[in-house]
Amino acid sequence: MFGRKPKQLQEGSYVFATKPDGQYTNVIVGAVTGIDGDKIGVSGLIINMAGLKNKVSQGKAGPRSEEILKNPTPESCILGLVYRTEHDTFNDTLNVKENNVVEMSEKSFYVLDGWIRESLPELINNVLSLPEGAERDQAKRILKQRMDTLYDKNLKQNLYSVCRSLKILN
Repeated sequence: MFGRKPKQLQEGSYVFATKPDGQYTNVIVGAVTGIDGDKIGVSGLIINMAGLKNKVSQGKAGPRSEEILKNPTPESCILGLVYRTEHDTFNDTLNVKENNVVEMSEKSFYVLDGWIRESLPELINNVLSLPEGAERDQAKRILKQRMDTLYDKNLKQNLYSVCRSLKILN
């Protein structure tokens, strides 16, 4: 859904890439700003799936979660973005052969970018981490309010889909 191997990247193309970070891998989403052989300049976000890393280290996640952390793909990374994330601006070069660069559509880029910029991982994580009761109901209301205020219909549709699959919508 989200990515395809690049035939010939061009400036302005949107990419999904990975960058090793110790035992696991961080995700980069951004726009290509320049090309020089196997190296491309990328401007976007670097995302550390810190919440999922914590779940794995605590033994509360299965082998699929560890696979997502080691070899994230545009399709699987959304599962890592359900929990708390850390992100920063990324303006650097990547080697196409070393960093598993995949071209993605503009629509897909804006869904992933919006997911992070709208702090959706934190809102979803609040709902998932709280026990049944008033606090969890309040966290669900906050998440629902955030969904209702999203302008990007693709992001809203993606968020509803994830929330339905997590069974956190009433």
